[in-house]
Amino acid sequence: MKKGFFKKYLPEIAGTVAGAVGGFLYWKYVGCLSGTCVIKSSWYLMIPWAAVLGYLAGSVAGDIIRRKRKPAEPQES
Repeated sequence: MKKGFFKKYLPEIAGTVAGAVGGFLYWKYVGCLSGTCVIKSSWYLMIPWAAVLGYLAGSVAGDIIRRKRKPAEPQES
């Protein structure tokens, strides 16, 4: 793969990894001890769910970063 791929999608990749780690830590230390919470009671559901949320947050951040870096296009009148 090209080096530019990781540089271009760094916010999305970082958000996904941070979400997965955060989901694991949430499951480990907060979780749901009674087992009645479907997502929070098992690590194999909590980690992907948090990774998706992290990806979405990283995607929004990546769009904002890319929009600020891109020069403004002149408007035609």
